[in-house]
Amino acid sequence: MTTAEYNLCVDDFADSVYRFILKQTRDEEKAKDIVQDSFIKMWDKAADISFEKARSYLFTTAYHTMIDQIRREKKQTSLEEVFIRDLKHEDQYSDLKEVLDAALQKLPEIQKSVILLRDYEGYSYEEIGEITNLNESQVKVYIYRARLFLKSYIGEMERVL
Repeated sequence: MTTAEYNLCVDDFADSVYRFILKQTRDEEKAKDIVQDSFIKMWDKAADISFEKARSYLFTTAYHTMIDQIRREKKQTSLEEVFIRDLKHEDQYSDLKEVLDAALQKLPEIQKSVILLRDYEGYSYEEIGEITNLNESQVKVYIYRARLFLKSYIGEMERVL
């Protein structure tokens, strides 16, 4: 990858990688740090990366950097460890985005990641598998489970509207 192609990657992909990481971490400073680290790692390997694979490499690197940081900060909790009462959405909101954001934060990290990559960033199952080191059927299972949870969390649309 040339310097011009790298600069084009920064211009084209920085915002989408930042949004993806920010949705996961909900911390602007952490998201900025992770994105910056990802671009540094990409620059270090620029000679080995083709321009066509740069976007995938960048999202993969950002994802793994974020996971490493999360693991350092705390242990991950699984969905089974969360109390059922915490999963129910009882309040009425008029803002669907707020409800979806709250529901996303209740998901385990891997489910949140695959949902964001699929539904927010538009990656294929195969690309998500490459980014998260999962096979395609695992990706589909995590997406299915996450969507079931989101559906039960949000409940009927009348509660949201």
